[in-house]
Amino acid sequence: MDIRPLVSSHRNVSERATQHQPRRDESADAPWHALAPEEVLSRLDCDSGGLDSDEADRRLDRYGRNELVEDDGVSPVELLVSQFTSPLILLLVVAAGLSLAVGLLPGREPEYTDAALIFLILFGNGLFGFVQDYRAEKALEALKQLSTPDATVRRDGVVREISAAELVPGDVLILTAGDAVPADARLLEAVDCRADESTLTGESVPVEKQLEAVATDTPLAEHQSVVHAGTTLVRGRAEAVVVGTAMNTELGDIADQLGHARERTTPFEREIDRLARRIGIGVVGLIVLVALVQLFFTATDPVVVLLVAVTLAVAAVPEGLPAVVTLTLALGSRTLLHRNALVRNLAVVQSLGAVDFIVTDKTGTLTENRMTVTRAWVPDDRTVALGDDHVETTPALRSLLACGVTCNDAELLDDGDHRGDPTEVALLSVAQRASVERIDERLREIPFTSERKRMTVVVDEFEAPGDGPVALVKGGPEVIVERCDRILVDGALEPLTDAHRREIEAATASFADDALRVLGFAYEPGVDPDADDETLESGLVFLGLQGMTDPPREGVASAVADCRSAGISVTMATGDTAQTARAIARQVGIDGETVLTGRDVGEMDDAELRRVVEETSVFARVEPEHKVRILRTLQDVGYTVAMTGDGVNDAPALGNADVGISMGKKGTQVAQSASDMVLRDDNFVTIRDAIAEGRGIFDNIRKFVNYLLSANAGEVLVVFLGTLLGALLFPEAFSTGSALVITPVALLWLNLVTDGFPALALGVDPKSGDVMRRPPRPRNEGVLDRRTVASIVGIGVALTATGLGSFFYALSATGDIIVAQTVLFTFLVTAELVRTQSVRLRYHLSVFSNRWLLDAVALSLALHMLLLYTPIAELFGVVPLGLREWGWITGAFALFLLSNLAVVRLNDWLFGR
Repeated sequence: MDIRPLVSSHRNVSERATQHQPRRDESADAPWHALAPEEVLSRLDCDSGGLDSDEADRRLDRYGRNELVEDDGVSPVELLVSQFTSPLILLLVVAAGLSLAVGLLPGREPEYTDAALIFLILFGNGLFGFVQDYRAEKALEALKQLSTPDATVRRDGVVREISAAELVPGDVLILTAGDAVPADARLLEAVDCRADESTLTGESVPVEKQLEAVATDTPLAEHQSVVHAGTTLVRGRAEAVVVGTAMNTELGDIADQLGHARERTTPFEREIDRLARRIGIGVVGLIVLVALVQLFFTATDPVVVLLVAVTLAVAAVPEGLPAVVTLTLALGSRTLLHRNALVRNLAVVQSLGAVDFIVTDKTGTLTENRMTVTRAWVPDDRTVALGDDHVETTPALRSLLACGVTCNDAELLDDGDHRGDPTEVALLSVAQRASVERIDERLREIPFTSERKRMTVVVDEFEAPGDGPVALVKGGPEVIVERCDRILVDGALEPLTDAHRREIEAATASFADDALRVLGFAYEPGVDPDADDETLESGLVFLGLQGMTDPPREGVASAVADCRSAGISVTMATGDTAQTARAIARQVGIDGETVLTGRDVGEMDDAELRRVVEETSVFARVEPEHKVRILRTLQDVGYTVAMTGDGVNDAPALGNADVGISMGKKGTQVAQSASDMVLRDDNFVTIRDAIAEGRGIFDNIRKFVNYLLSANAGEVLVVFLGTLLGALLFPEAFSTGSALVITPVALLWLNLVTDGFPALALGVDPKSGDVMRRPPRPRNEGVLDRRTVASIVGIGVALTATGLGSFFYALSATGDIIVAQTVLFTFLVTAELVRTQSVRLRYHLSVFSNRWLLDAVALSLALHMLLLYTPIAELFGVVPLGLREWGWITGAFALFLLSNLAVVRLNDWLFGR
């Protein structure tokens, strides 16, 4: 499945856009944010009155539509074809081809049954993988829910609404609070204007916008003279001239970085590819070895040599492995989907279990991306904690909250949601929790500006001592205190003394140390609404302080703790300030003692960054390139890194991470398209569950790989040694075309009933109880660790010794090679089915903990009995067995159980439990 659908399209669109659009660094060296409005208009060859329709059409033809164009993704045909290109699948094709090639030899006919069974398994596995990948792609498309917003512009001298996709450089945008910004634009006019740029920069506090140009090297988070595509105006109004559309915006630049993300496969995909190559090389080498021995050291017929080659190929290739891997990952992805995690690439489910480092954004990932008032300070009650539930108030606290909710432009919408500046929304919400109502009728208002750092409204009356009209003022604490000469203490007005000022300063500093944004509140009774601003905002009565924060998500702290106990480091990389990042880190359990900024990262060379990156858990004021560099340094050190995030600014790092995890609710289209997994509930806790699920899935994969390969190793050794020993001990019986210890068709049936349902049932084994109490496996440790390899070899040898013992005993006792083949055939079926339980001993799982496995074993035994004692037996070249033969099988089976237990105990002693 194509997990990077935006890469090629973004690169192509970027190249087309770059050919025509006015770049920020052409003609004049200064970027748009560093130019005065008149300079920008001159460079764009337009004026503040906007474009006329004809010129807009010409520019639309020249620059293209204002949209991030995606390619068509992976077609269903491509998805289907991709299912048949793995080395394991190609090995099955070769085996089928050899079965048909027998018909080219004199006196022989093609083994159509063998070939048909192989191709049937091949097609079924490919179809299953295709359905899972196709469903994942369709689910992601449904999640995006793309829509094209409208934009308000001035064209032909009038204000009109157009599709945002039709915007061109030179258009004059008209923006009001709540509008999504559809393109990068330089401000021409701004009144009390603030923009929420959290999805672009990671900064949760809205950015104040201004007309004055800012310095050329100003960080993106401080581009106050420009509004950016993908952000939202939360306060005031503005007019701005469009300077960049589509891929020629900051949003487009970040999306374009996805085109340069390192091409990668998941760790598990690499492991399966290595395993398949090893099996393929081993099969070819073994076939050549056996063929040489048979041709030069025995008088074996060439037809027998070819049949042995087919048999070895079928025995060595674990036909069920691709299907079981796909099913296990698909079931894991379905489980995660029920827990609100959409997996875009099945292999990533397993890769989650290998993660030992998480790099996460703060805003919207660890926090709610919602400002909340959590603390207040009033002169009589001092500091007051404000919870999420109903707030109990005193008269002083009610006056403080009433001032905050009245001197406020946020709105409560019909659906219960809020609209406006997040800071003012927070003030409105805390007043609602305290049942404090807003005074809606205003006699006058003085809006907030960056120069004044305060806002004032005048109302008829207010819940505090004094007559009306009353001026209510909010702003920065130092600004408010400076304009106060009295303070409200215990319901009475007192002079504001130096001692009071020191208390207020101490409270403000305490709030700031906890990364709270602090506002001061005051009022003045008996004012003249028509007085000048200075008079209206002087001689105020200080009411108190309110501190607010973007709170951590519920359950994040415990999820971080669980990750740490599982040996997974969690690092925060955010665009927010160092003080805020440190405070949030402490709240969610991340070590925030050492904080590095994006500037620090940029000034470090690779060696220095490699030295400090493991010791630093908080990175603040980082931009996209810093996140990618941090991520790559961790990967170079040897970590398997998951990157979580929801904003556009997270997309490049998501695309480079071993596991990219985006948010489904608040996540941007670019972030979701760059990620491997989308959290539909935006909950960091789901990541912990996903990691636990991934570890359990890896355990299950290791179980059935152990099970399948130990069985196949035994089958290969049975065919290899049985052929050689048979030629030496029974030369006459093994010189004919039918003289094999087991036929290819019987092996196919054996692999079907043992590699099929039982192996699939192992894929849904429950997780062990210690799955999140053990450290991550080493990055380079694959499915086949030393213990698993030792188990495969030990069980393979035990299966071979007891199986060939039963075969040659039956052959010597009966002189009938068909009976001997049937005895071996049945012994292998029963022994391998019991093997499903021994591979689970390492994980301390009871026999009855997986009902599906018990049912699968019972079904496989029933099918084998059906084959032995019905006319189907003739098709497979076997005969019904009597009590004597079952006695031989029981004896061999008992010896195998003892040797199997001995291998398990030996592995426990060598490698630990």
